[in-house]
Amino acid sequence: MAEAYEFEEEEFTTQFNGQTLRRILAQTRPYWKWVTGFLAGVTFVVVVDAYFTYLRKQIIDQGISAGDTAALTQIAVIYAGMILFQAAGVFGFIYLAGILGERIQYDLRKQMFNHLQALSLTYFSKTPVGWIMSRVTSDSVRISELITWGLLDTAAGALSIISSFVFMLAIHWQLALIVLLVIPILLVTAVYFKRKIIVEFRNVRRINSKITGAYNENITGVRVIKALGREEENLREFGQLTGQMYRAGFRAAWLSALFLPIVQIISAMAIGSIIWYGGSQVQVAGLTIGGLQAFISYVTFMLWPIQDLARVYAELQHAIASAERVFSLIDSVPNVVDRPNAIDPGTLRGDIEFDHVDFTYDDGKPVLTDFSLKVKRGETIALVGPTGGGKSTIVNLLCRFYEPVRGAVRIGGRDYTELSLHAIQSRLGIVLQTPHLFSGSIRENIRYGRLAASDEDIEAAAKLAGAHDFIVTLEKGYAEPVGEGGNLLSTGQKQLISLARAVLARPDIFIMDEATSSVDTLTEALIQRGMEQLMQGRTSFIIAHRLSTIKRADRILVIENGSIAEMGTHAELLRQHGHYHNLYTRQFRHDLSREYNLYSLTGAEAN
Repeated sequence: MAEAYEFEEEEFTTQFNGQTLRRILAQTRPYWKWVTGFLAGVTFVVVVDAYFTYLRKQIIDQGISAGDTAALTQIAVIYAGMILFQAAGVFGFIYLAGILGERIQYDLRKQMFNHLQALSLTYFSKTPVGWIMSRVTSDSVRISELITWGLLDTAAGALSIISSFVFMLAIHWQLALIVLLVIPILLVTAVYFKRKIIVEFRNVRRINSKITGAYNENITGVRVIKALGREEENLREFGQLTGQMYRAGFRAAWLSALFLPIVQIISAMAIGSIIWYGGSQVQVAGLTIGGLQAFISYVTFMLWPIQDLARVYAELQHAIASAERVFSLIDSVPNVVDRPNAIDPGTLRGDIEFDHVDFTYDDGKPVLTDFSLKVKRGETIALVGPTGGGKSTIVNLLCRFYEPVRGAVRIGGRDYTELSLHAIQSRLGIVLQTPHLFSGSIRENIRYGRLAASDEDIEAAAKLAGAHDFIVTLEKGYAEPVGEGGNLLSTGQKQLISLARAVLARPDIFIMDEATSSVDTLTEALIQRGMEQLMQGRTSFIIAHRLSTIKRADRILVIENGSIAEMGTHAELLRQHGHYHNLYTRQFRHDLSREYNLYSLTGAEAN
């Protein structure tokens, strides 16, 4: 299982050059007024903090040492007034930071969600759901926190350093220059640790996605896991993933923790030098006691933010790793897109033609080779044959989930690449072997086929699909919740609701992909009756292993190795005594044997 998470995860190994950070900051562009107000509030609060230290110098030199009571009172009044203004500034920038963070998160998640709707099936077949969920949730949170609280700490730290240095120059410029010599040492230290930390944080985010994918796969496949007794094996494999996560997280935490003490040691040496040199200046150069105390306070006021910036810098590496992953999703290019000037003809009711179509998936193995087929409007085509022969690929190409590597698909005589994706896919009715229902009620799931439909339309579609009779027996009827993925209903009930949804959509082309393979005979009969109603006057494609459902198809195609091995009606193919005849007779004997065994068992119980 662990190996399954190696599919399509990008490896980010390039050195951080600022491009990703600029792209992160670009997310604030629509909210520049809020960012401006936010930074103005931070600037005001930091400058006032620095000014408070200067006022304390005045208190010592003018009030306490000089014994000037009037000056002391005036300074105290100014101090109290500035505190009130500072409190308002703190409220303002924290409020704006909180709102800004939520907006950025919303924008990022909206961008990713919208882009996911446009991506082709190829992306989802390669990328585990857990990896996508990790990017949409935790990665977007890290980016928004960097833009808001990270920007807050960075701005506050930078402004504290600048304002402190300005006041230090005013007090004693020689001592200020000594402090200035410490800054390059701290910068070199930061650059060294940057290269180490970003590698580990990238590993943390990569492994976190694998763990999320493992959670998703184990939760969705819990029935299979329990049936096969795989709990211990899965726990062992999951333990390997969490072990990798622990080791990567430990290395990242070790480097981040080591960064701060080194900065503290450098800062302590600088402060010790200032105290030694400044103390002598008090005696010989006329530096006041208040000035020396203020200078030491400014040094601390400047160096502590450098330590805080070291912490922010470590968090920045983590956020950069998250941003690389988010932007890689947003930058993913769909394989199938609308051509320039793509049109919507208003209908897909017309002949369909596959003209010498070749198709291969990314593994390079040919699936369809020189495949040609002409389908008349309103014709019902059944596709049968061995697994992997190309049946589902034909349907996927028709739906334009993929496009031919060579050749063309035409609808109504027009190459379907001239049509918009919405023009094609909004006029398809698809019922799958494993139908997907969304959390909500039965009525909401049927209405998904046509959002403007009335309740009467929904009931009419359910009756046509054969679903109405079982729905009205439920406690809440059409308001009955289906559960996540429809897990409160049986497979047959989900199939009938899925069929009703397709009926309500009024599709021009109808597709059934193994829709009766997992249901009982009675439900199959209901589905088949609904299919016949829906297929009247519509071009239809039916993929089936249960051949009893396709006897009435206009043409049956036996697909083998990406080409048509046989083609004809049910009766014609039986007379040929070929592949179809063998498939049908083998299945007929199997069904007959099963019914005989069931009859024998029932008779034995009766006796």
